[in-house]
Amino acid sequence: MARVYGRAGFVLLEAVHARDAPAWLRELPAVQVLRMMWVQNYHRAVSEAGAEVKRRESKDLPPARQAAAGFSVRHGRALRPQTSWWTGYKVHISESCDETDVQDPATGQAMVPGADGSPPRLITGIATTDATVTDAEMTGPVHHMLAARDLLPAEHFLDSGYASAELIVGIKKNFGVTLVTPVLLNSSPQARAGAGFDRTAFTIDWDNRQAICPRGDTSTWWSPATLRGTKAIVIKFDKETCRPCPMRDQCTRSKTGGRTLSLQPCEMQEVLDHARLQQGDEQWRAKYGTRAGIEGTIHQAVAVTSMRRARYLGLQKTHLEHVFSVVALNLIRLDAWWNGHPLDRTRVSHLARLDLSLTA
Repeated sequence: MARVYGRAGFVLLEAVHARDAPAWLRELPAVQVLRMMWVQNYHRAVSEAGAEVKRRESKDLPPARQAAAGFSVRHGRALRPQTSWWTGYKVHISESCDETDVQDPATGQAMVPGADGSPPRLITGIATTDATVTDAEMTGPVHHMLAARDLLPAEHFLDSGYASAELIVGIKKNFGVTLVTPVLLNSSPQARAGAGFDRTAFTIDWDNRQAICPRGDTSTWWSPATLRGTKAIVIKFDKETCRPCPMRDQCTRSKTGGRTLSLQPCEMQEVLDHARLQQGDEQWRAKYGTRAGIEGTIHQAVAVTSMRRARYLGLQKTHLEHVFSVVALNLIRLDAWWNGHPLDRTRVSHLARLDLSLTA
């Protein structure tokens, strides 16, 4: 606080807290924001030596979504993807990825004069949120926005942060869209080690609410539960069954109890198992490579429109800025396509371009 706003900030706050401070001074927006930032980061403690200002501990700080980060971001938003801190907003971009040429079915000629090759990838949707809004929270709203403009794809290639078993099932049921995305792998000790019996080694009898282990023994406990806010099913094997088992070391790390399994509800678990099986296939990986184009779109948005820096205050104005930016990017792509100059699909360094020109 002192480093950012200096002595003037402290003097202003002292004036606001004074008993005879006029109402107009207390109601100034800048003063309110400054006071909010002060209260959420510092508190005044009175000791024998007098009053002193102390910084609040992390456990006393408000949640990131409710905290003020500065005059430019009154509704504080903080995000930490991997090792970077972000304060402000997050943008979610959707684009087309059709590879078929736009041709007249009767003549087989291009329907757009001057156009050559497959159509450009155009940005079909953009959403702006607080940085603390997770990607998974936007999967449903993004599809609602695309559906409202009749732009829903048959397959939607997504980053893994936008998907879960529940969302894959829900989006398919509500919108008829297949989500193509990596899902989290099985995190059990056996699956991580690649040895022993992971969950896929067990046969699940959903009708009889039982699990059958690789040796043919059946579970004795089947109970619905909630794990980390998600519906789940907990399955347990009797300890008297597991204790004498010669394969116990390959099945469980428990010294006294039996094997325990945690599953999602039937439909979601089957979708999750199918997705995990698919993403290990080379053909699926090549298909998912289609999504790589969105990384080039993000780079173009940052390089051409400086989308990473908001020019205005507030979520609505920032979103309007993002809309103008994607309109400009779409016009650039259409202009290049109409004039027979498709944008580079892959980046080639200046040194590589020089090498190619010398060998030509």
